[in-house]
Amino acid sequence: MEPEETPTRLRSKPTWLISKAARRAQRFIGEAMASVDGRAYHFAILAALDEFGPDSQVRIGQRCGIDQSDMHAMLKELTEQGHVARTPDPHDRRRNLITVTRSGRRRLKELDSALSTVQDDLLKALSATERDHLAALLTRVLE
Repeated sequence: MEPEETPTRLRSKPTWLISKAARRAQRFIGEAMASVDGRAYHFAILAALDEFGPDSQVRIGQRCGIDQSDMHAMLKELTEQGHVARTPDPHDRRRNLITVTRSGRRRLKELDSALSTVQDDLLKALSATERDHLAALLTRVLE
């Protein structure tokens, strides 16, 4: 539907606009990740491990907002691809620590590059200052 065909009252609602922008962003992200044979969840997990270091599957999922059943599947994929390693936690033998590998760090850079292109495509109508402002506003809404 063309924007001018959408009722003004609807187009003036931030919640409607956020929802439409999120759907567009998800489509762009999906296309970008598919182009490099990746997944957005892979990026999130690798980014968390790179920033915070080795951690449990549960904690990584909490940090990234990923459901545990999805986390299990994503970690299986990343492990099979050699991007993460599971090792016994020296403080609690009942759990494993997930660690990013050298290959995983290279993969993170590749996925990050693809997602940077998404940011540019999605937000091309905004200046750098406006993008920063939008990010700050959305952060406040989510907090």
